[in-house]
Amino acid sequence: MTVHFPFQNSYSALPDSFFARVAPTPVAAPRLIKLNRPLAVQLGLDPDLLETPEGAEILAGKTVPAGADPIAMAYAGHQFGNFVPQLGDGRAILLGEVIDRNGVRRDIQLKGSGPTPFSRRGDGRAALGPVLREYIVSEAMFALGIPTTRSLAAVVTGEPVIRETVLPGAVLTRVASSHIRVGTFQFFAVRRDTDAIRRLADHVIARHYPELLSAERPYHALLAGVVARQAELVARWLLVGFIHGVMNTDNSSISGETIDYGPCAFMDAYNPAQVFSSIDETGRYAYANQPRIALWNLTRLAECLLPLFGEEQEKAVEQAQDILGVFPETFSKAYQAGLRSKVGLFSERDGDEALIQDLLDAMAKNQADFTLTFRKLGDAAGDPAADGARAEFMDPAAFDEWAQRWRERLAGEQQTAAERQTAMNAVNPAFIPRNHRVEAVIQAAVNNDDYAPFEELVKVLAKPFEDQPDYAAYADPPLPDQRVLQTFCGT
Repeated sequence: MTVHFPFQNSYSALPDSFFARVAPTPVAAPRLIKLNRPLAVQLGLDPDLLETPEGAEILAGKTVPAGADPIAMAYAGHQFGNFVPQLGDGRAILLGEVIDRNGVRRDIQLKGSGPTPFSRRGDGRAALGPVLREYIVSEAMFALGIPTTRSLAAVVTGEPVIRETVLPGAVLTRVASSHIRVGTFQFFAVRRDTDAIRRLADHVIARHYPELLSAERPYHALLAGVVARQAELVARWLLVGFIHGVMNTDNSSISGETIDYGPCAFMDAYNPAQVFSSIDETGRYAYANQPRIALWNLTRLAECLLPLFGEEQEKAVEQAQDILGVFPETFSKAYQAGLRSKVGLFSERDGDEALIQDLLDAMAKNQADFTLTFRKLGDAAGDPAADGARAEFMDPAAFDEWAQRWRERLAGEQQTAAERQTAMNAVNPAFIPRNHRVEAVIQAAVNNDDYAPFEELVKVLAKPFEDQPDYAAYADPPLPDQRVLQTFCGT
């Protein structure tokens, strides 16, 4: 049988200025590393057929399936604050769109599938390490309940790629609600193509915000919708200690999904100023800066949409500022609600925010592990004698002082200790993609063609909130000699 993709493409039906038609570049000897079988079924694909040699050729870009309309999308973007008027998919090709089992339109894109007109002298390829990192982290984010692009498959190409050294080449099949970015709007705004901006906005509303189709001012409502989704998304990042690492406007999704897992990382010890990305030399995208940068990116989107707000420039700017002004409150509401859940508070009272901030300050001062402190706090909520959270602090007395006030606050809640512990464990993961674990997986694959560590890590991270006694070591922070201090883009 032939692998069938039920494509129903819409983006490639837009004007030619939105993309370049380009086919993936065939590779020598594709070999499937990993297929996300549940996701394949969700997309209406046959996982058994995708695991055949024919399936591997499609997932590597060697064969283009029937019904595909391969394109590289055009976009611009601010990269570390510097505007680049033309970026685009330099190493990614959108095969097409399918409607999944829930009726949601999803892009299927090959990342690392060869050069495009947007490659800017690049080879258009991806190395194995970044492909594995994106597969691991994106699927972990999905399991954590955070809106994200997904990974359908990873394939080695049988061809080397040249970076600082010679590395195995690979292709990631990425699935997204769409790959439309703030930078996509910027591409047309810098060219003063208002018709294209309107066409793009209409497409986005129909695809991602259909409830706005009948809105009195749909473009104002679109900006408000994107603002709300981005505020809530970044709040959820912070609640699990995630650092995107490269929050450029071309990496900011209009759908509200986390996209482009390059030098991303999860914190070990809590540090608001934490940076891992090797290219973020000034800390622009540090952990605690992410809400501010999200608003900065959204402001760039608002600038693009101004021509659609009306002919009176001053009034349009004022309206956009009003919409953007909602971001801090939306973010704070989502973030503070999440923090209350993490410490077992079911109601909101005066003083809660200060109480939780005191914990975070103590964690930062004592280099307490972000993930384990909150996970073990659930144990302490269930059993006052449990001292796991206390042990995360260099000065346990700092935890004791805070815990006394915390327990006094808990006494005013209705829930039993067991109910509180269950609720806390449902929002505080035991397992995250620890940087040293991800690095170990990559090294095993790149150096030894060994994918057993990759398979095991993906398996553990699929159930982040469950105690998994057989894999308890995966919850441990790195030893001093295991710490990963920098992560890299891989381009």
